[in-house]
Amino acid sequence: MNQRILIVEDEPAIVDNIRYVLESEGFTIICHEVGKDVISFLDSNHADLIILDIGLPDINGMELCKDIRKKHLIPIIFLTARSDEIDRVVGLEIGADDYVTKPFSPRELAARVKAILRRTETFRHFPAAENPGQTAGSPFNVDEIRCRITCFSKIVDLSRYEYLLLKTFIKKPGRVFSRDILMDMVWDEPESSMDRTVDAHIKNIRAKLKKIKSGFDPIVTHRGMGYSFKEYL
Repeated sequence: MNQRILIVEDEPAIVDNIRYVLESEGFTIICHEVGKDVISFLDSNHADLIILDIGLPDINGMELCKDIRKKHLIPIIFLTARSDEIDRVVGLEIGADDYVTKPFSPRELAARVKAILRRTETFRHFPAAENPGQTAGSPFNVDEIRCRITCFSKIVDLSRYEYLLLKTFIKKPGRVFSRDILMDMVWDEPESSMDRTVDAHIKNIRAKLKKIKSGFDPIVTHRGMGYSFKEYL
C-alpha cells in the first residue's frame, strides 16, 4: 500500500509543486485547503505524514498541530514563511517533527518526508507484544516494539523526537549527553538542527512528565555541558 501524505495548504501553486514531486516518488497525496475538517478527516482516514502550512486562512497551523497531537501521533512537517529561530523552536516544541521555510525546494521537502518516514515505518507493522524494558526501581517502562514509554504506569504522550530523546536518557541514566551528541543520536539531519531544538524538546518532555506526576523532573541540566537522567536503584 502506498504511503499517504496529507497536505494542508491553501496556495495552489505550492500544492501543485509538492504534489508533483511526491507523486513522482510514489506517494498518494490528499489535499485540504483549510484546517477546519482535518481532525474529522484523520479520525476516519489514514495518513502517514502531514505537511501543514502555519498560515492557513481559517486557523493557525500551530493551533491545529496542537489539536492533532491530542489524538494522533502522525509525523508533521510545518510549512511557513516565518524564518525566525523562535518560530522554529515553538513549532518543534508543540509537536512538529520538522520545519521548512518558504521559499523551499520541493525536492528537499521530499527528502525530509522520506527521512521521517524511514524512521517511523520500522515500527508501524509490528504486532503488540510484551517488551517490558523496565529498570528495577525506575518509574519508566520503555516498549520499543510499540514505540511508547510509560511513567508511573501511565502512557506519556510523546512526539517521535521526544520519544527518542526520553528513551536515550532512560537507557543511560547518569550519563551526561551534550546537545551535539543528542542531535547525532536522535535527529535525521543533525547538521541542520539547532541547539535550541534539543532544549525545546526537553522542555516539552519535562512538562509532560509533570502532568503525570506534579513536580516530577528526572532530567538534570548541566550548565555548559548538556543533560543527564537521574539514576533509579
